[in-house]
Amino acid sequence: MNWKKNAIAAGFGLFRATGLHRLAGEIFRGRGVILTFHRVRPPPHSGFAPNALLEITPDFFDAVLTRLRETGLALVSLDEAMFRLATGEGGPFAVLTFDDGFRDLPDHALPTLERHDAPATFYIAPGLADRAARLWWVELEEAIRRLDRIELDLDGARLVLPARDDGEKSAAFERVYWLLRGGGDERLLAAVAQLGAKAGIDARKLVEDNCLGWDELRELADHDLATVGAHSVTHPRLASLPVEAARREMAESRDQLEKRFGRTIRHFAYPYGDAESAGPREFALAAEVGFATATTTRPGMIFPEHAGHPFALPRLSVNGLWQDAAHFDVLLSGAPFALWNGGRRLNVG
Repeated sequence: MNWKKNAIAAGFGLFRATGLHRLAGEIFRGRGVILTFHRVRPPPHSGFAPNALLEITPDFFDAVLTRLRETGLALVSLDEAMFRLATGEGGPFAVLTFDDGFRDLPDHALPTLERHDAPATFYIAPGLADRAARLWWVELEEAIRRLDRIELDLDGARLVLPARDDGEKSAAFERVYWLLRGGGDERLLAAVAQLGAKAGIDARKLVEDNCLGWDELRELADHDLATVGAHSVTHPRLASLPVEAARREMAESRDQLEKRFGRTIRHFAYPYGDAESAGPREFALAAEVGFATATTTRPGMIFPEHAGHPFALPRLSVNGLWQDAAHFDVLLSGAPFALWNGGRRLNVG
């Protein structure tokens, strides 16, 4: 999938070089935007950082919030955004969302949110708080970091890859990651566990080291700027599950959070959230379970028509591989996603 990263980089470069995104004016901006974040922390020192796209620095996070306001976007809660969308009242908005409940939130994200008086929605998977679910993509990174040679029995064949330096490790991660994403969750988790065992990784401790526990999450949930949303119980690709299992993941995540925090949980984020991981069946399940909204990771701006599709809301990922103001301005223009979605304002199929 390096081709995809290269294509995205080339697209950003074209917009930056030509300024075409600025010529679009308000055409592609819509009513607002929902942004996705995972981790906010100082940059890692390792040259091998395959999950770096999921994290940004505190300084860049501060710059993002500053830039949102400079472009005329009000930083609002998800509930306020949906009110504006339904009624047409209020100006353009930006909603900040965080997935998975990582440990750096209270130390690095929350102080910046407080300085900007910016509400945020935190999507929590109870299985991560319980240490029963797995951060398999972090497990895979740590296994490859520790190993000099990747040997993996997969689908009746043996995959062998060198991993002696950062370049080989990055290539090995890319190869294994997309091989595993091409099958079911059971296959994926078993393969990562196989590598983790060879590397001496304790999967439960890895989650404990990286994700907030229930007491810390309760403190976060009680903050005036925080809205808690559900994110499934075990963070599976919902579209790969039988319908009853998918419904259970969604409903039980809400029920557990409501019991833990003593409040109604109205919002849901699909794990992974791409078109192959969450589609019309999952959108219907979110409505059936009783959520008010559900967010995807399909890229796009929020348009008035999304008021009729509250269970298929797009989000823009603030990608750690492109941490500069020029790239962020391209994102906020909405122009790349008009091209990505073939000129469609909505991508809800």
